[in-house]
Amino acid sequence: MVALILATACAFAQGPSAAMSPPGLMPNAGSVSGVIEDEQGALIPGAQVVLVAEGSSHKLTSGSDGRFCFDGVPAGSFQVTASEQGMLDGVREGTLEAAQQMELAPMMLRAGAVMSVTAVTQEQMATIQVRQEETQRIGGILPNYYVVYDANPQPLTKKLKLELGWRSVFDPANVMFVGVVAAGQQATGSFPEYRQGMAGYGRRFGAGMADATVGTLLTGSVLPMVFRQDPRYFYKGTGSTVGRTWYALKTTVICKGDNGRWQPAYSNVLGSFGSGAVSGLYYPGGERGGMLVVENGLSALAFDGFANVMQEFVLRRMTPARREE
Repeated sequence: MVALILATACAFAQGPSAAMSPPGLMPNAGSVSGVIEDEQGALIPGAQVVLVAEGSSHKLTSGSDGRFCFDGVPAGSFQVTASEQGMLDGVREGTLEAAQQMELAPMMLRAGAVMSVTAVTQEQMATIQVRQEETQRIGGILPNYYVVYDANPQPLTKKLKLELGWRSVFDPANVMFVGVVAAGQQATGSFPEYRQGMAGYGRRFGAGMADATVGTLLTGSVLPMVFRQDPRYFYKGTGSTVGRTWYALKTTVICKGDNGRWQPAYSNVLGSFGSGAVSGLYYPGGERGGMLVVENGLSALAFDGFANVMQEFVLRRMTPARREE
């Protein structure tokens, strides 16, 4: 009775796409049938079902009730594979006896995981890292953009070098700092040719902003683009105190090139003296001359060395953990 029921169901389930040999040509042939469903137990009509048996392959689609049936299957081992777009294939294997009519356990197709791999270029990674650096602030206030804490930093593009320079110069905290320095100069009477009052403060503030703009853009943007050098300080963080101090001091005169190799820091040294030379164009006549250029250049290099030592031992702890913008 069971065999009769299965044979009847198989006759209704198979469609014109079933491609097995007619039972009359294979007297010992049997049938393999089953149902296709998803993870919730819902039937899947129109699924592609392939049966491989005795070296031959046969295909059909599941009916509106999710059922399939291969008739005329020769005795021996077989494999049934069910597939549907957007779902993982289902596979059943078995061995069919002569003239056996086999009903397989329901074949469940699970939703397929869509794997997406996005390739990130070197330039894109550098941009991501710079965006992180632009969140670094000492005490949460003063920008600390030109320090690299990343273990695998990417070289800066010309665009990123310019961006870091402009953002540093015109950061509100830096502008405010220049204003405070100008107020101190006014209070102590520095550059008396500027005189007092709001006009005098404006001249001192303008000179300070000019110093910051020329110095930052020369050493941090323009000359690094010309010499293909990285203007940032690469935090070491390991080793002896003496070793880290020496590393911090020597990075005022050596730097990493865009090729990742250490080399003489032409951009920083020439930029320090170049900014001193440019400052002679707007400081009072009595303060101009070769000595001002030398003094400003040497002072800038000395300050860089001090700042690098502070970066290595102090400022890292004062710079909050980087966050994603």
